Amino acid sequence: MDEALSVSGLCVKVQGRTLLDGVGFSAKKGETMAIVGPNGSGKTTLFRALLGIVPYTGEVKWGSGKKIGYVPQSLISTDLPISVEEFLRFKCKAGLDRCIGYVGLHKDVLGQQLGSLSGGQLQRVLIAWVIVDNPDILLMDEPTSGVDIGSEEPIYQKVTQLKKSMGMTVLLISHNLHVVMHYSDHLLALNRRQTFYGPTSGLSSSRILGLMYGSTSGIKGLERHSRRPFR
Repeated sequence: MDEALSVSGLCVKVQGRTLLDGVGFSAKKGETMAIVGPNGSGKTTLFRALLGIVPYTGEVKWGSGKKIGYVPQSLISTDLPISVEEFLRFKCKAGLDRCIGYVGLHKDVLGQQLGSLSGGQLQRVLIAWVIVDNPDILLMDEPTSGVDIGSEEPIYQKVTQLKKSMGMTVLLISHNLHVVMHYSDHLLALNRRQTFYGPTSGLSSSRILGLMYGSTSGIKGLERHSRRPFR
């Protein structure tokens, strides 16, 4: 498979404080890599470095001509007095029905105000905004943070369908064990340093939880919580 992204020796320091140190990995075309780690481990900092938002040392090499899309944890403000259609038209001049259809929304949503949408609807609109120009690589920073449980599974299913149909590479930050185990091909664990990188298959749920939370203590309780099924 084509290499979509290659990272080596990535370090980020801010005001003398090391946020990331010596991170290295690669991502292939069409695969999903989950990025896990405890709070403050540098996951979002990694995305910011990849996007060139924060200065770093080391090497970040994107595949030739690759277009990058980024889905943050939430939209900046839902109080903006604009409709879904007005929001999407900042980027998409035509074919809005097709655009929202990609993320499983009906055209009726176009007339609704952003602030009136449910968390799941809003995240789908944001994903539609990102994928409208057909990115080759999609960076998703906990895209279902704050979304009700019933809306999580359809979002990840839709992203997986889009990945397969468009051949996208997906880098996904998540704290959800189900998502990591069922929707990722590779796993990158961070705790300011890289603590694991390799295929997700073959890893036990307890091992992944230890990597996600940076500790093996309290795994049984965490496992019961994190393996909560989607409904």
